[in-house]
Amino acid sequence: MQTLTLNNGVEMPALGLGVFQTPPDETRAAVTAALDLGYRHIDTAAAYGNEHEVGRAIRESAVPREEIFVETKIWISDYGYDETLHGFDKSAAKLRLEHIDLLILHQALPSEFDRTIAAYRALEKLLADGKVRAIGVSNFMVDHLTKLLDATTVVPAVNQLEIHPYFQQRAVLDFDDAHGILNQAWSPIGGITFYPGYGEHRRSVLEDPAVTRIAEAHGKSPAQVLLRWGLQQGRSVIPKSTKRHRIAENIDVFDFELTAGELAALDALETGRRGGPEPEAVTLADFGRAIPEA
Repeated sequence: MQTLTLNNGVEMPALGLGVFQTPPDETRAAVTAALDLGYRHIDTAAAYGNEHEVGRAIRESAVPREEIFVETKIWISDYGYDETLHGFDKSAAKLRLEHIDLLILHQALPSEFDRTIAAYRALEKLLADGKVRAIGVSNFMVDHLTKLLDATTVVPAVNQLEIHPYFQQRAVLDFDDAHGILNQAWSPIGGITFYPGYGEHRRSVLEDPAVTRIAEAHGKSPAQVLLRWGLQQGRSVIPKSTKRHRIAENIDVFDFELTAGELAALDALETGRRGGPEPEAVTLADFGRAIPEA
């Protein structure tokens, strides 16, 4: 497994299993399969409602805890200094872990950014106390990051973003690179592009002719090509699946390389169309929901 070094020296496996929208009754089996197949990085979130099951799979695995990198996220409803400290307590209790490897803020919440700043200062406290090994953010745009860096001390280790060939967010990626923030891709194989919410533009990047041609040339699947595209550009990738054969396929991406021409062909697929919610549209009124106690 390839690893990436975060800006505080912590080593993180470059590829992990995501469990977004994985039902709790399927999460344990998916995480168990991933750990059996060689994954050592699991990405979950308080808002996913499956931290209990992630923690159980980790406890039941033969893989030692110290070899597993666990990442989770604080939801906007738990922003604020004391609220975020309690959000950590809830997640740690559900996961039944003494420490979390990477804790990030799930959204920027620009309409109430003072709460976001307070939440990030709580992450800094958790980092200083050794309760987390690294801290970061998710879905933060350049203006959000600029304001955060001006108001806090610790540069985020990670910014988790929607990144796939149809939506590459190059301005954010460049800003992160310039400030030592690792880019981490959610929906790295473009699953968001064929979710019903993508509307009239719904189409699968996995079926794009440019992607399928490259896959055929390497004897790999389109998903493997897209994961390789992210990894070769220095990103962390968090593919999601509940099917064991897909979980196995997604980790089998370290035995080939894309050429410069192939990377450029994938870069050229940019549409500028976001699949997830606009960061500015994520408000407590529309997206807030209580995160249950452990």
